[in-house]
Amino acid sequence: MKITVAIPTYNRAAFLRQTLAGIVAQQFPRDFFEILVIDNNSPDDTRAVVAEFATARPAPRYFLETQQGLDHARNRAIAEAAGDIIVFGDDDILVSPDWLAQIAAPLLADSTRRIGAVGGEVIPIFPHGLPAWVAEWHAPLALRPDLGPLPARHSPMGANFAFPAWVFAQLGAFHTALDRAAGNYFSGGDSEMIRRVRAAGLEVWFAPAAAVRHQMPASRTTFRYAARHAFDSARSRVIDRAGQPGAAAYLSGRFLGNVVKALGFALLALANTLVFRRGAAKKALVRAWRSCGYLYQIPRSLTGRI
Repeated sequence: MKITVAIPTYNRAAFLRQTLAGIVAQQFPRDFFEILVIDNNSPDDTRAVVAEFATARPAPRYFLETQQGLDHARNRAIAEAAGDIIVFGDDDILVSPDWLAQIAAPLLADSTRRIGAVGGEVIPIFPHGLPAWVAEWHAPLALRPDLGPLPARHSPMGANFAFPAWVFAQLGAFHTALDRAAGNYFSGGDSEMIRRVRAAGLEVWFAPAAAVRHQMPASRTTFRYAARHAFDSARSRVIDRAGQPGAAAYLSGRFLGNVVKALGFALLALANTLVFRRGAAKKALVRAWRSCGYLYQIPRSLTGRI
């Protein structure tokens, strides 16, 4: 079986160089994996970085995907992939030499087609430091200590997961309405795909040994990033839930609950500001802004607007 490693990327050439350096050094048979880089309209020198690895074996294949959005890039990778297994990684991950072997192992051994997805561990690292007020939001997944299936309440992260190619033929591609694109921090395409996998009666596994280190630069530990990420994550959760049975009653309840949360966290932020606890104030404001994301999106989704 052949494996496709797909790296969607947008405007992170320096990180991408490090990611590709780790992938081309994998301790895996050279003729049994390929590397695809899907450039989602990067204005930087992404293409030149990919060209730096032209003599590697295997050399990464470059594709330009002009439809903006992470899941558009993932779907382009699915269309171009030659592998029986497709492994998706972020463009800012650092991988160990046995990463590919570890994440592919359950699928390679799955002769009965009972596994629909495998997620690996994701360990955030902070090359420029980690402010104390955001620390609790950044930790390894630690979904289970050993290789095996996950319960329905847990889902792997899109920074490091793999699927057998037949899953996409059977269930379709990623849902682009939940897309992360330039200018927003939407998420949800990952969890929506995992939910489809489970609805089809397939298992989702976790491979802790297939760990990647996920680089989090200073730009991702600012209040501005945290607040926007919280707002857009809430919006994407609403959009995802709006397509499921019983959405109207569920979202109506969430709207009222988040009115209370938004006011409560805003008051908590004010109280912490008055006693000069800036970190606690920022944390409360981020949570208030997350509730505002729900309050913004729920009426739009219930009335048929995105």
